[in-house]
Order: sequence, then structure tokens, then C-alpha cells
Amino acid sequence: MNWDDIRVFLAVARTESLSGAGRTLKMDPATVGRRVARLEQGLGVTLFAKTPQGYDLSRDGARLLAHAEEAEKAMTLGAADLEGDGDTLSGVIRLGAPDGCANFVLPKVLARIAAVHPDLQVQVVALPRVISMSKREADLVISVSAPQTGRMLVQKITDYHLSLAAMNWYLRDHDTVKTLGDVKNHKVVGYVPDLIFDKELDYLDSIGGGAVDFSSNTVSVQLNMIKAGLGIGVIHDFCLPHVPELNRILQDQFRLKRSFYLIRHADDRKVERLTRFADLLVAEMKSVVETLEGRA
Repeated sequence: MNWDDIRVFLAVARTESLSGAGRTLKMDPATVGRRVARLEQGLGVTLFAKTPQGYDLSRDGARLLAHAEEAEKAMTLGAADLEGDGDTLSGVIRLGAPDGCANFVLPKVLARIAAVHPDLQVQVVALPRVISMSKREADLVISVSAPQTGRMLVQKITDYHLSLAAMNWYLRDHDTVKTLGDVKNHKVVGYVPDLIFDKELDYLDSIGGGAVDFSSNTVSVQLNMIKAGLGIGVIHDFCLPHVPELNRILQDQFRLKRSFYLIRHADDRKVERLTRFADLLVAEMKSVVETLEGRA
């Protein structure tokens, strides 16, 4: 059985299409189809059923998937272990993170790590959704809540805070905000309600409910909406140094505390390279968040 054919099989199983697998593998869809057909012929089974929605795993395909993922895991761990030799970290590590963290915290964190480990390459995947560890979308994931299921290593990184904020000039030109009840007299910027992928990101009830007038599924767009004067919003305190004109309001009545967690595959606990990177990441993130929030 050819390992490259197994890689193609995994890509089709995960994307449920030849074109999707082709994009993942940087391969022509027709070539993907031929590789799947070759694997099926070699095994003497049908691995996929073609439907109007795409490629669904057959019963035999589902049986192969479990073994293919175990083989992929072994290959990944072996490569990672070899790359970890020596005193400095090298090779590629893919890190998933919420976009607020990815935009405003991780660049500073990675700059510190890169200064000591110049041969290390880090790919930051900032997606406004839960990143799949089972599909190996990332080696490590930063999350705002700890998973309750699955074989994962979970480590708390640090607490962070959020505040109500608006631009200084916006506050001068609009009704005074002295209590949380006054927020209803203003436009509110926040998340698109039905695109909130984690309960820890749902802040509406904390400011008295109501509707969001201007919304986005990313923190960076919300911040730019507030910068444009569209209204008041809940902003990460670590974003505030990036926008000096942004002013926290009702500090004595409203401040949320949330936490970042680092999540890894349980099978990766023996990979020294990932463990060393995780330790560096946790230490530097804690330091950077505290500094940006003025707590250091």
C-alpha cells in the first residue's frame, strides 16, 4: 500500500470532494481521482460513494479511515521527533488560534520565540470556528474554552479581560454612558449571533441583552467598526494599546474575565519538540497578555 495514496484518501475523506482534496494536496482533481481509483483497485474494495453532495465514505472506506489516521499520526510524530534534535527548535509547527489572539497577541509572542529559535517556522491558522484536532488542522490550538471530550492535553495559558469601549470622539458626540442601562441608547458592535462558535464569546447578556446593530464574526473587523464610530462594543483589553483613541467605559460596572487554553493531541505528549514549543508559547503568551493589559 502506497503512503502517498493513503494521504490522498485522507484528503478526500476530510474534504468530501476531489477538488477540495486537490487544493489541500496542491494536486489536480483528476490526478486525485486516479489515485483513489488505484487504491481501490489495489485493495479490491470501493472506498467512496459519489453523491450529489460529494464523496461519502463507504463502509469499507470508514474502516480504512481509522487505520489511515493512525498511520498518519505515527508518521507525524516520527517526523516531529526527528526535527526536535538539538538545542534549538526548527521545522514547521501549525498553531490554531482565535482571530483576536492571532492578530493582537501572537505576533509579539512569536517574535520573542523566533529571536531564540530562528529556524522555527510557525503557521498561524486564525479561523472564526473551532479548529479540528482530529483532522490534524493544527499541531496545537489556542482556545477560549477547554474541550470536554476527546483525548486531548489541555493546559490553561492565562486569563484575559474584556471591556466596553468606544472612540473618544464618539463619546463626546453621543449620549453620556453612566450605567449599563444607557448602552441601549447607542448602537452596539459585536459578533454575528448565529456565528458565535463558543459560548465564551457571547457577551450580549452581560451588557443587558438587546440586539447587535453592526456585527462581524471576527474581532479585528469589530474593532475597525468601533474605530469608525459605528457604536460601542466589547473589546479585549489587549487590543487597547493598538488604538490609543479607544476609551474603556463603565470600568467599575463592566469587565469580563476569560481564559486561553492550549490544546494538544494526547499522543503528542512524548514529542519533545512540541512540548518545548508549548512551554515557550505558554510562558510568552502570559507575559505578553499581562503587558498589553497593563498588568505586568
